[in-house]
Amino acid sequence: MDAEAWEWRIPGERMKGGAEHRVPLSDAALAVLEAARALDDGSGLVFPSPLRAGHPLSDMSLTKLLRDRGLADRATVHGFRSAFRDWCADAGAPREVAEAALAHTVGGVEGAYFRSDLLQRRRALMDEWAAFLKPSA
Repeated sequence: MDAEAWEWRIPGERMKGGAEHRVPLSDAALAVLEAARALDDGSGLVFPSPLRAGHPLSDMSLTKLLRDRGLADRATVHGFRSAFRDWCADAGAPREVAEAALAHTVGGVEGAYFRSDLLQRRRALMDEWAAFLKPSA
């Protein structure tokens, strides 16, 4: 995480496509990261396991949260990506910006010529997404 650049850089070896992915961070995302500092166990993990020091939060933690909230019958963790993509379409986000936000690549001839990661346009999109998710006062 690079709070000064307002970016999360995911190394290529952690991405399905093998290329680094930059995620622009909204004010809301930075606030979550700031709150998560209280969880710091010295491991360098943003969300460490509360049960196993030095280990990441279990991949089942969000699934358990959905179950505990009574949402598991109508929501999945992977469904959050799908919900974001649906929102992008409904909000009128350009297809290429929405797909880049999800780290989907363009194939064929178009992909051979398309080099931009559309970071600034994705930054605006992530700000809009954060505003959409924020509960009304």
